[in-house]
Amino acid sequence: MPRQPRLDAPGLLQHVMARGIERRKLFLDDKDRQSFLDRLAVILEETQTQCYAWALIPNHFHILLRTGPTPVSKVMRRLMTGYAVTFNKRHKRAGHLFQNRYRSIICEEDPYLLELIRYIHLNPLRAKLIQNLNELDTYPWTGHSAILGHCKNPLVPGVRDHPGETKERRFHRAGESDVSKQKDQNPPAPLNRVPFQGVQLGCNPRNPCQKTSLAEKTIEDLLLHFGQTQKVARRRYREFVEKGIAQGRRPEFQGGGLVRSAGGKKAGLLGRSKEEREKGDTRVLGSGDFVTEALRQAGEEWEKSYRAKMPLEELTKAVASHFEIEEGDLKSPSKKKQVVEAKSAFGYLAIKKMGYSGREVGSFLNMRSYSAIRRAQEGQKVVDNRGDMCEILKIVE
Repeated sequence: MPRQPRLDAPGLLQHVMARGIERRKLFLDDKDRQSFLDRLAVILEETQTQCYAWALIPNHFHILLRTGPTPVSKVMRRLMTGYAVTFNKRHKRAGHLFQNRYRSIICEEDPYLLELIRYIHLNPLRAKLIQNLNELDTYPWTGHSAILGHCKNPLVPGVRDHPGETKERRFHRAGESDVSKQKDQNPPAPLNRVPFQGVQLGCNPRNPCQKTSLAEKTIEDLLLHFGQTQKVARRRYREFVEKGIAQGRRPEFQGGGLVRSAGGKKAGLLGRSKEEREKGDTRVLGSGDFVTEALRQAGEEWEKSYRAKMPLEELTKAVASHFEIEEGDLKSPSKKKQVVEAKSAFGYLAIKKMGYSGREVGSFLNMRSYSAIRRAQEGQKVVDNRGDMCEILKIVE
């Protein structure tokens, strides 16, 4: 079926996924992974996009974002295009690296924020890249270890691990240019003793002159869901993640809404009145009210997707009559200009105006689905150029 337009609005939580083309590996070694994270770190800071969770699997990645003023499409274009160019140059290859476009699902925050963070961070364990939670605690290619403080946060731009450094030294080095000016010889306090209460957000508690990065602030915001001090919050967060191991894969986190609200069965929707249906969308993970609000913020009118569809047989009669051709001509391989224009107009009206899928229209017209979609794209010009199609447009709209 034709791709739905992406939904986006500032402040929305989005679960973003992308795979390698033909399920090939996106990351061949640690240098690739670090290159991806370095690029992501800079883009997140520059666009003021928060990343609550991330996981790099050899042939795909997951990231959980809260969009800022920059649309997620621009964030992902910069990330994926830039990384693909670097990857191809480094590995002396050419062509596409990613399979199609990325997938993004808008998520309702209250019920899903923490669940998605846990789900994403457990991906390496489910993929058997590591064997247990203890290994995950120090695994560098997911955000879990940074939340626990066992690894530096790679989403802080310009900060890398140095072999043999302690956590305290890594933190100290991140702001040592300012600290050296102050000639402060006192060692920093242990990380797990820094209270959250009374700490001003956006300010480094050990060095007030240094601004806290967005990535650090995001982890701080996350830990506040679990406790008021880092020590307590990290312990409770780890316990929360541990409880999620037994849950395995969570297909319900792949979007949906309408079918999911019917117990996962489309048959459960039959017989419901329009008012009784919980509105849903494959691009949104959340309750019916949240779906409606998300679509409103994204500038879409949800009710259009519930409008009654004219049967394709009736549309055939209307289009054939308008173009003065036989109804059977629409299903024939004829290349006559009048027939070709009629097919294009039919595809545009059926797919773009009435919501039929390319597969449905292609099957009806005895052509492949991608040909029907191409016809629909060409059909808009045909319809726009023929001002006498107003009556048909009134019927389908």
